Amino acid sequence: MIKRNYTKALRMLGIDGSVSQAEMLVSTLGGFVGIFFISWISFYFTGAGGAALIVPSMGASAVLVFAVPHGKLSQPWALGGGQLVSAAVGVACYQLFPDMLYLAAGLAVGLAIGAMHVLRCIHPPGGATALVAVVGTAQIHELGYGYVLTPVLLNTIIILIVAIVFNSFFPWRRYPVSMMRFSDKPSRKEKKSFGYIDKENIERALSDLDVVVDLSADDLQNIFALALEHAQSPTFDASQIILGHYYTNSKHGAEWSVRQIIDEHQSTDARKDMVIYRVVEGQGLKHSDSCTRSEFARWVVRELYPAE
Repeated sequence: MIKRNYTKALRMLGIDGSVSQAEMLVSTLGGFVGIFFISWISFYFTGAGGAALIVPSMGASAVLVFAVPHGKLSQPWALGGGQLVSAAVGVACYQLFPDMLYLAAGLAVGLAIGAMHVLRCIHPPGGATALVAVVGTAQIHELGYGYVLTPVLLNTIIILIVAIVFNSFFPWRRYPVSMMRFSDKPSRKEKKSFGYIDKENIERALSDLDVVVDLSADDLQNIFALALEHAQSPTFDASQIILGHYYTNSKHGAEWSVRQIIDEHQSTDARKDMVIYRVVEGQGLKHSDSCTRSEFARWVVRELYPAE
């Protein structure tokens, strides 16, 4: 009873899931590096007062691109499009109603949200960027539409470059997500055997819910397929280890690894049924070794597929 109430309380508070300590550390370091450079640029162009208002918006962007690098709201178009269109909308609203800041502020955030919806670049920190253009310091107001270029565009470029370079050192969390070399998504020929729900049906379900979800239809499709696969076969069997295919141990952080079966010696005797593998991503990159097919199956958590 106590455990059930505890779980219910966590759900009510929105506390769900966890990540590894390695992931927490990487996110922390990434946020520090990104905001360090952005703060310097903002201080240079807008002074301490302007930076105090602009940097928090970029700090929120840093949380997304470094803590949730694979999220839909974190991707480059969401980041760049969301920040820039919001900045432009904010400046326009201030210039239309410079003496009615309460009206300009409301319009700036509301219209920024609408513009991001239309352009499909929802990025929550954009709301703050639009608001700063209205309630910011005189120095920010004097920038006019220059505010869109410096510091907003410049800061966006900086955080984008830092996110790409920084995350490139961690193969399990490339940014943008399209740079991941492997995915859980099987090729079109193999989808039917994995119990895939048609993408069109998922999109219809999202349309029925009529809410913004920080996952694409492809992401949801992969989650459904993996959940079904784990439910039907919770552990890997040696017979599922196939020459040429890719597998991962699904460990967190630096222990994450992807191996490809590059050769095999089949035998009815499990002690002689051998595979040779090469590490193609993560821990032990480019290392090759051999083991029995059964030993390899015990290492595997799931199969991966080269990104299309």
